[in-house]
Amino acid sequence: MSQQAQMTNEQMEKKKAMMETQDEVIREQLKGFKNKLLVMSGKGGVGKSTVAAYLAVGLAKKGFQVGLMDVDLHGPSIPRLLGLKGNIGSSLESQKGIPISYLPNMQVMSIESLLGDKDTATIWRGPLKIGVIKQFIADIEWSNSDYLIIDCPPGTGDEPLTIAQVIPDTKAIIVTTPQEISLADVRKSINFCKQVNMGILGLVENMSGLRCPYCGKTIDLFKTNGGVLTAKRAGLTLLGSLPLEPDIVQEGDNGTVAWMDNKDLPYTVNFAKIVDAVADLTK
Repeated sequence: MSQQAQMTNEQMEKKKAMMETQDEVIREQLKGFKNKLLVMSGKGGVGKSTVAAYLAVGLAKKGFQVGLMDVDLHGPSIPRLLGLKGNIGSSLESQKGIPISYLPNMQVMSIESLLGDKDTATIWRGPLKIGVIKQFIADIEWSNSDYLIIDCPPGTGDEPLTIAQVIPDTKAIIVTTPQEISLADVRKSINFCKQVNMGILGLVENMSGLRCPYCGKTIDLFKTNGGVLTAKRAGLTLLGSLPLEPDIVQEGDNGTVAWMDNKDLPYTVNFAKIVDAVADLTK
C-alpha cells in the first residue's frame, strides 16, 4: 500500500473519530431539552417562521425555558421577526458559542447571527448544511430547557431530514394555509414524517380569514376549513387557526411582539390557545 493511500486511510479514520465524538456531544446536549419541536411546512409563504418565533416567545412567557434554533440556512427570518441585533457570544471556559438571549428564559440561535453582512447569501450544498446543523447543537452552549423549537425551511429536503436523523425524538408542528395548493404540500409533509418515524404534534392553519375593519365580517381569502379537514382526514390534532392580521404583519416587520399583550386582537386570542395546546400536549 502506498504512503498516499495510508495517509488517506488515516485521514478517513480521523474524520470518523471526530464525527463519532461530535455525535456523542450532540446526544449529551439533547438530554438538556425535555421537548424538541420542529416547525415545518410543505411550501413557503405560509407563515412557518412566524409561528415558530411566536410559539417560542409564547412558551417563554408562560414561564418555560425555551431554546429557538433557526435552521432555515438560506432564508433565516427569526432574528428579524424578533428584532435581534448583534452576533452570538463565546465562552472561554467551554470554547462554545453562546446563543443570543431574547428573554431571561429564552435563547436564540440563527445563521444570521454568525454573518457580518445580514444580506449575505448562503450558497451551500447538502453536506455543508448538515454539518452546520450539527454544529448548532454540538458547538453551542445551550441552557437546559423545557423546549427546543426548531424553525426549518419549507419542504422535505436536507434540513428536516437532518433533524429527523440527529434528533430522533423530535415532534413536528406543520403549518399550512386553507387553500388546496398549500394543503397538497402539507400531505407530503405528513408522509415525510411517517417515513422518517417523526411524530406529529399537530397542524396550525394560518391566514384563516381576514376580518373586515369596516363591517367586521370575515373574508375567506384563502378558502376556509382546509386545515380542519386535513387534520381530520389524517387523524391529527388541529392546534388552532390564525386569522390574517395587518397589525401582526407590521410588528413582524418591526421586530416586536407587543401584539401578545393586546387581548382585543383575535390573533392574540387564537395564538394563546395554540400555545396552551402545545403546552398541554407536551406535559
